[in-house]
Amino acid sequence: MSADPLLDPGPVAATEPPLLEVDAVSVRFRVSDAYLIALESVSLALSQGETVGLVGESGCGKTTLARCIVGLQRPDEGVIRLDGAALRQRRSAAERRAVQIVFQDPFSSLNPRLSVRRVLRELLTVHGLASGAALEARCRGLIELVGLPPSTLDGYPGGFSGGQRQRIAIARALAVEPRLLIADEPTSALDVSVQAAMLDLFAEIRSRLGVCVLFISHNLAAVRHLCERVLVMYLGEVVESGTREAIFSGPRHPYTRALLAAAPRIRPHLDAPLPLRGEAPSAIHRPAGCTFHLRCVRAEAICEVEAPRLEPVAGQPGRLAACHFRDEAAATA
Repeated sequence: MSADPLLDPGPVAATEPPLLEVDAVSVRFRVSDAYLIALESVSLALSQGETVGLVGESGCGKTTLARCIVGLQRPDEGVIRLDGAALRQRRSAAERRAVQIVFQDPFSSLNPRLSVRRVLRELLTVHGLASGAALEARCRGLIELVGLPPSTLDGYPGGFSGGQRQRIAIARALAVEPRLLIADEPTSALDVSVQAAMLDLFAEIRSRLGVCVLFISHNLAAVRHLCERVLVMYLGEVVESGTREAIFSGPRHPYTRALLAAAPRIRPHLDAPLPLRGEAPSAIHRPAGCTFHLRCVRAEAICEVEAPRLEPVAGQPGRLAACHFRDEAAATA
């Protein structure tokens, strides 16, 4: 007699792989007789349905990483996997559909000669997602999903504001039913009054569609509002990762503490010194040891010769930091 399925659920299913894995990806650009290191052995994993923030100062490699993930930049080393399968440079149509990007500048990311309706109809037709009468209905549904009226379909990019263009760009990305949506500084070119509405739109998209969102931004307040997990990059490397609460309440890497200290505040601590010194070193002439040690107020001799690994923080599952003093930071954060 077979067991009652309510009492005996059978064998435990194997843990599913992450939606996307970036494994030790490096990118180098030749500059004269030297190489600019844009990414240095970057690894991360994204799960279906989560929203992850990627932060760091300009030139740290955030956009290069995004271009690698979406297939616009070939990594020099490393592997990118979707559902556990390695992605090749020449991706299939299904693989291209799975990962879409919304670029920073809505003024240049849309073709000014194509109406919104034509942009969406061509995408849906090429990928075989709708035809006939369903094609127009699908276009209307996409444009309404991003909070614009159906009359938008008749317009051209030049007739819309920056916020409206960015919504159209988001509708274009969603048209092919992606599983991962990369948003590369999607609010930086918009007025402050429009940014909050754009963040709410990303939150609604994630809630309604279950799509994973990688949100790249300089705006720490936006990342804190939208993202569940945060990755911090410095000079082509991920130096810290953890939940939103962990990163913002107790950063374990000196660079993360410097970023948070530099963020605008209503009541700034005028007497508090910024835990940062000097300028970022060149990505061509990277310092030996820890790449942050020249700017770090906590640096010691070991930091000059030995690069710290991105390793777990003691007592905090899922928390990683690339600092020799990651475990002592709890007392000083």
